[in-house]
Amino acid sequence: MKFFVNFLSAFRIATAFAIIPTLMSGLYWTTFILYTLGAISDWFDGYLARKYNVCTKIGGVMDHIGDKLLVVNTFIMLAVWMPVWFVVVPIILMIARELYISGLREFLGTQKIEMPVPKARFSIGKIKTTFQMISIAAFLLIFAIGTIITPETDSRALMYLIYILPQIGIWGLWISLVASVWSATQYTMTFLGHLKKLK
Repeated sequence: MKFFVNFLSAFRIATAFAIIPTLMSGLYWTTFILYTLGAISDWFDGYLARKYNVCTKIGGVMDHIGDKLLVVNTFIMLAVWMPVWFVVVPIILMIARELYISGLREFLGTQKIEMPVPKARFSIGKIKTTFQMISIAAFLLIFAIGTIITPETDSRALMYLIYILPQIGIWGLWISLVASVWSATQYTMTFLGHLKKLK
């Protein structure tokens, strides 16, 4: 089971890089399917690791790297594909947040202090990640559906999806941005608490 859990994390890392050439090549359905599988694996490997008590340090690192790569790689591609402020601004701020938190962790690491990810089931970090993944999936699905819509298309379901998916994507981005700022504030307070102990 430990091997399978680590395999899922490795699969997510591979998926994070595979979606770049597929999206650039216009293989939008392939991109959407790969991303969806990667996002599902994020939940699945964590669930299995906790259920079967096979959590390891290397597994935790791979899981964390896989999550960040899947989201950040796709964010960068979306920012290039949709260069409008209400998409680009939250993406830039959320990527900056990831770099900021990584910097805090790196500094504490030099002091032999860990700043672990909160384990609560409904932590603000999990809310952030959930809305990020929903938002990205909505945008990728827009691209995919766009390949099957023609001027003759009269499917009300498809027309409704084309209308509602951008709303889901944009609102998901901004909700996840709020959660990102909130989460960064929590990490900052934790960091400052450790910093006081070092003085």
